[in-house]
Amino acid sequence: MAPCTGNMMGALQAALKNPPINTKNQNVKDRAEGLVLKVLTAFKTSDIEKAVQSLDKTKVDLLMKYIYKGFERPSENSSAVLLQWHEKALSVGGVGSIVRVLTARKTV
Repeated sequence: MAPCTGNMMGALQAALKNPPINTKNQNVKDRAEGLVLKVLTAFKTSDIEKAVQSLDKTKVDLLMKYIYKGFERPSENSSAVLLQWHEKALSVGGVGSIVRVLTARKTV
């Protein structure tokens, strides 16, 4: 049984809450990335747009960082899911979001 949309929104907010951008511990970063990707892949396609629209600009940029990080190490079906998230994040954050992610010094 799939979790309800409200729970998924809460899971997304929680996963994006304290990103490990200031740590040099790669294990911590990898675990955070795994958690975010697990949450993203658990969403129903029809709920992705609403989820992205619920985020503020900073969180959309953070989400975009995780999307690009996920593209670096694709797993089964992750790229298709990440492309759906990317499309919605781009429509909310605009090209500026991509530029901010690609030029950011701090990574997730």
